[in-house]
Amino acid sequence: MTDVAGIRVGHATRNTDGWLTGTTVVLAPESGAVAAVDVRGGGPGTKETDALDPRNLVQRIDAVVLTGGSAYGLDTASGVLAWLEEQRRGVQVGADPAHVVPVVPAACVFDLGRGGNFRARPDARTGRAAVEAAATAALGARVPEGCVGAGTGAVAGQLKGGVGTASAVLDSGITVAALVVANAAGSVVDPQTGVLYGELFQGRAEYPEGRVHEAALRRLDEIAAGHAPPSLNTTLAVVATDADLSKAQAQKLAGTAHDGIARAVRPVHLLHDGDTVFALATGARPLGTHLLALNDILTAGADLVTRAIVRAVRAAEPVEGPGGVWPSYQELYGKR
Repeated sequence: MTDVAGIRVGHATRNTDGWLTGTTVVLAPESGAVAAVDVRGGGPGTKETDALDPRNLVQRIDAVVLTGGSAYGLDTASGVLAWLEEQRRGVQVGADPAHVVPVVPAACVFDLGRGGNFRARPDARTGRAAVEAAATAALGARVPEGCVGAGTGAVAGQLKGGVGTASAVLDSGITVAALVVANAAGSVVDPQTGVLYGELFQGRAEYPEGRVHEAALRRLDEIAAGHAPPSLNTTLAVVATDADLSKAQAQKLAGTAHDGIARAVRPVHLLHDGDTVFALATGARPLGTHLLALNDILTAGADLVTRAIVRAVRAAEPVEGPGGVWPSYQELYGKR
């Protein structure tokens, strides 16, 4: 994600004493970024998404918040809002430069009780910690992946989920990147082969040995027989580019990026999911007038979301505690 110049990412992670949750903030450059959103899950938890409609007033935003804690976790945006106000970043609403109203879109995943304490949820302090971590990160710093930030308590089907990120530079020189919180109700693994769906799409899947896959299935059956956690989930993504996109074009990018989720998770966009994709465009590189340039960005956005989900699942670490048991893909199938 940070390969898009000016974008920073910060995590706040809580994973002890009954906690298994956290918050991730994607911080735009000081000039802000054009932003849009596309929500396709049947059970979303979001904040300030209406402001991103191309028909509405706000043109640029300063940060996007992805958080655990279900609807309770949306309080994290308040901490980010307060920090942005202190930096005098937001929509100018008066002659005094301090008179700003930051617009902080946010979306949450369901991870309540996964650490054992149902009331252990991110709040405004968690949001502030995440945005401060983003603000102090070096430009271009590698984004930690796996069970961090909003991916701390994430679950992908029966496996542990997490945060993943991927990027690409197009032939035009435009950079596109994606950051995903993989927390899906659907499965990320082909039950017949044990291959990650996202790797089947990428065309470079390595099939595990039959005995390894059979052992993994037995392990998952044992876990399923021991507990049945609620299948309330959500996959979140932020797709960013340095291209100069309008809000309508950014909204199209957010929409097509959902195809990347559908390639890596099956089934997807269920009533128990809140699948939401944000798109950010910093405007550093001109798009040009040729429609193919935009099509290349749309194609890359979907591809990178798929790659980011694969990276999230592969980077995740297993969890076994009072809130449940979720093995990691690497634990079951090994590194291949």
